[in-house]
Amino acid sequence: MTRKVGIIGAGHVGADVAFSLVTQGLCDIIVLLDENEKKAVSQSLELRDMASLTASRVQVIANDYSELHDADVLVIAVGPKTLLREDRLEELAETRAAVREVIPRVIASGFGGVIINITNPCDVITQIIQQTSGLPDSQVFGTGTSLDTARMKRVVGEFFGFDPKSVTGYVMGEHGESQFVAWSTVTLGGRPVAELAGDREVDWAKMDDAVRGGGWEILQGKGWTSFGIATATARLVDAVLSNAQSVYPVSAWDDELSVYIGQPAVIGKNGIVQTLQPELTAYEGVAYHASARVITAALKSEHEK
Repeated sequence: MTRKVGIIGAGHVGADVAFSLVTQGLCDIIVLLDENEKKAVSQSLELRDMASLTASRVQVIANDYSELHDADVLVIAVGPKTLLREDRLEELAETRAAVREVIPRVIASGFGGVIINITNPCDVITQIIQQTSGLPDSQVFGTGTSLDTARMKRVVGEFFGFDPKSVTGYVMGEHGESQFVAWSTVTLGGRPVAELAGDREVDWAKMDDAVRGGGWEILQGKGWTSFGIATATARLVDAVLSNAQSVYPVSAWDDELSVYIGQPAVIGKNGIVQTLQPELTAYEGVAYHASARVITAALKSEHEK
């Protein structure tokens, strides 16, 4: 079967997602769309220039919404015009308008696959996409805290001197200021990090801040972030296309709290198979609910406009 992926947004993030999919040979066809049609054409042309240098051949099509009718996955990577914003919620007015414009065109094409949202504020926009599209909430999810979890693994791995791939655990909640590291889930070689620390003095709050502020630090230096989120998105696309049944921390629907929020979930060919709420400490449970309230408040303010 042909594995077909649409990407809306051909800026730094969308282009790097396409680059990741092409270089890893994770799909057969990419449909790249952008309001700046010349940019999408240029990006697709450069990706096609790589055809003789990659292990797998990937066809890249630019600016044709009708091609989404049989796409398996659609990645939403619409970005704001102004990138340097420390709080992702500040992007809402601009990105809300953008997704409300493109999603009806997507549905009109006949698309019925899985939507993965990157656009910030990720949790809020994911819910707007689901409501606008009318697709089941299981078929729409956001990258959520996938990138934040990768940052946590880097921070913890560097502190303890371990390869970050050896770190397990999750960052949960909003992909934003109210996120938190669920330290009770974080282990190294099966041992809880708090136990592994022993008598070593560890400033857990400082590590938490390093995870939360990692994106802002990168933004201040280079003006955007793209490598991490593109790689995380490629993993999620592959999980859908291969029906992997893999667990990732994504922005998925929480039925109890009626909000999209970062939490571990099983990903398969139809999107979210199930969510896997870890057994959190009392403090972490409070943080999770507080984060949900932040997202809900942003949605409420959005509906009032």
